Amino acid sequence: MKYKALLMGNNQSIINDFFLQLNDYFECQNTSNRFDDIICHLKYFQPNVFVYCMTNETRDIMTQMVTIKKDKFPSRCPFVIIATQEDCDEFRRLSVDTADFELVRPISTAQIRGKLVNYLEQKLGPIDINEPEPPAAIQSVLPDVGDHRSIYDELDPMLSSPLPSASALPSASALPPISAIPSVPSTEAHVRKHILVVDDDFRMLKLIKRYLDNDYDIATAINGKVARKFLETKSTNLILLDYEMPEENGPAVLEKLRANPATRQLPVIFLTGINDAQKIRQVLALRPQGYLLKPIERDKLVQAIEKAIG
Repeated sequence: MKYKALLMGNNQSIINDFFLQLNDYFECQNTSNRFDDIICHLKYFQPNVFVYCMTNETRDIMTQMVTIKKDKFPSRCPFVIIATQEDCDEFRRLSVDTADFELVRPISTAQIRGKLVNYLEQKLGPIDINEPEPPAAIQSVLPDVGDHRSIYDELDPMLSSPLPSASALPSASALPPISAIPSVPSTEAHVRKHILVVDDDFRMLKLIKRYLDNDYDIATAINGKVARKFLETKSTNLILLDYEMPEENGPAVLEKLRANPATRQLPVIFLTGINDAQKIRQVLALRPQGYLLKPIERDKLVQAIEKAIG
């Protein structure tokens, strides 16, 4: 088991240290400074601690965090800031009691680990880092459907629509006779299906690989160009495709895959934080096999994959 840490702020160096060097004690998730994004992560990720990694933060964002801490925070989720003494003092001037614990920079990664773990053990109780993690630690963020339910009800039929006919597939006469295909001994394990994950966020690639490694062969690509290069010489059963990527976004990648006869029939599932109805309609017009909102819940991801490729 690990403490679940929700991270926010402009100090990407410290946030990266949490993911890469402090992952023996912390299961980490990053959130933007958008109000709705923070609230969704608090609700679905259910962190044990919120860590605000401050540097060059605007006064508006700091004021927003004071409001969120006061009105929206779970009672047992400490609010921790990592900042220079000057930033700590500025944050304290906005609200004396918002930060439950302060770590003053400069501070080493080892000091962050020691001081923060010690504080959380006193506040929440100790954890056993050798105890297995529960499955599906990160929950899926579908919007609180209320006002959005009609959008998804409207778009859902498009997800189940069949792909265009597979005219590019070889005819039955072009296939070898059954007698020419060597039989597989009954004791041999079934061939694992292959999934290609395309995402520019290495943390998301690592997370999905961890979710699926036991049941599928996984390859990763940081952009559409790398993915297409991979597909020139190798094959896959399914592509998990990020919506928002620099230079070439997910819809652009999917359009190129659909335009290529060699990849036209590949099943594609979008992974994204976008929940704008108009953008969803544009993407679904390209006939993906699914559309999952981040953060990804393991069970829903597996269910979508099984629906797409069995």
